[in-house]
Amino acid sequence: MLTLDKIYHAQYVLRDALRDADIIFSHALSTELGCNIYLKPENLQRTGSFKVRGAYYKISQLSEEEKKKGVIACSAGNHAQGVAIASKKFGIKAKICMPDGAPISKVEATKGYGAEVILVPGVYDDAHNEAEKLKEKYGYTFIHPFDDEDVIAGQGTIGIEIINQLSKVDAIVVPVGGGGLIAGVAYAVKSLNPKIKIYGVQASGAPSMVNSFHDGKIETLPSVSTIADGIAVKSPGSLTFELCSKYVDDIVSVTDEQISTAILALIEKQKMIAEGAGAVSLAAVMFNKIPDIKGKNVCCLISGGNIDVTILSRVINRGLLMTGRCTTLTLELVDRPGQLKEVSSIIAQCGGNVTGVLHERSNEGSDINGCYLTLNIETRNFEHIKTIKTELTKQGFKLI
Repeated sequence: MLTLDKIYHAQYVLRDALRDADIIFSHALSTELGCNIYLKPENLQRTGSFKVRGAYYKISQLSEEEKKKGVIACSAGNHAQGVAIASKKFGIKAKICMPDGAPISKVEATKGYGAEVILVPGVYDDAHNEAEKLKEKYGYTFIHPFDDEDVIAGQGTIGIEIINQLSKVDAIVVPVGGGGLIAGVAYAVKSLNPKIKIYGVQASGAPSMVNSFHDGKIETLPSVSTIADGIAVKSPGSLTFELCSKYVDDIVSVTDEQISTAILALIEKQKMIAEGAGAVSLAAVMFNKIPDIKGKNVCCLISGGNIDVTILSRVINRGLLMTGRCTTLTLELVDRPGQLKEVSSIIAQCGGNVTGVLHERSNEGSDINGCYLTLNIETRNFEHIKTIKTELTKQGFKLI
C-alpha cells in the first residue's frame, strides 16, 4: 500500500538525486489573474521534468536479481530520461520503448543517458504494449511510468515539498496524464492537510482521466491528439484512478490553444520554458477552469520543460494568435501603383508592424484590374487589430 511513510522514505532516497526546485512567486501572473500564483518549477529538475523522482525511487528499491536482469520502460520522453539516468546511477541495463513521434530532443537525451531506445509506431499506449511484450519475452523488470506504488511515492515527494515551501497554499494545480503525479501529490497533501484543494488538468485532446474521473470508472480513448505529448495517454492507471477518485477535488481540461498561450506567458513573464504537459496547470488558471481561487494562494506545478525547439516556435506563433499579438489581413485592391505604400502607411500610423506581404492577381470572376494583398502584422492585442481594421475600412479599403 501507498503510505505517507513510503513517500517520506522516497524523499530520503532522492535527497542526492534532485536539484532544489524552490517555489517561485509570479508577481506578473498574480496581478493579471487576480490570485497569488506560485510556480513549482519541476522543469528545472534533472532531466527537465519531475519524472526522475518516481523512476529513481522505483529503481532504487529493486532487488539485486531484478537489477541483474535489467529494466524496460515505456515513455513519451520524460519518464524515459528518468529511467535512463537512474539505471546509469545503479549500473543497470535499460531499454526504453518510445512512440516514434516523440520529440527528437527527448529521444536523443534518453540515448545520451545510456539507455537503448526502441521507437514504436503510434502513441504512448502502443509503446506500452511493446514494452510489455519485451518484458514477458526477456524477463526484464518493467518500470511503469505512473501505475506503480513506488513511482507514485516518488512523485508524491513534490507534495511534501510544496507544503514545506508554501505553508499557506490554498490550491495546487497538477498536470495529469496517466495520473502518477497527481495521485502522489494528492495523497501526500491530503494526508497532511485535507483542506488544501487539489485540481488536475488534462489536454482536451487526451481527456482520459477527465472522463474516467467524472464518470466514476476507467475509460479508454480510441485516440489522442495534443501538443502536450507528455500527457497524451489513452487510459489512466487503475491505482492512479483509485487515488484520484479519493483524494482529488476535480479534474478539468484545456485546449491546445490555451496551452500555447500559457507556454508563451511563462516565456514572457517568467523567462521560463515549459513543454505542453508542463504548462497545462497554468493554462487552467489563466482560462478560469479552476473555481473559487480569486485572492487565494495557488501553486501551479510546472511538470516539465522538454519541448522540441521546432515545436516551440509553432507553439509561440499559436500563442501570439490566441492573444491578438499577431494577425493576418487580406485586402481586395485595384492593382495600381502606391496601393501597398498607402496600406502600409495606415498600419504604421496605427502602431502595427508588417512582417510579411503576399501579392496575388485576382481570380476568376473578379475585376480584371483587381488583386489581393495579404499582410502578416504584429499587433498589441485584439483591440489593436480592431483599430487597424476600422482605419483601413474608413480609408476605403475592402477587407476580405
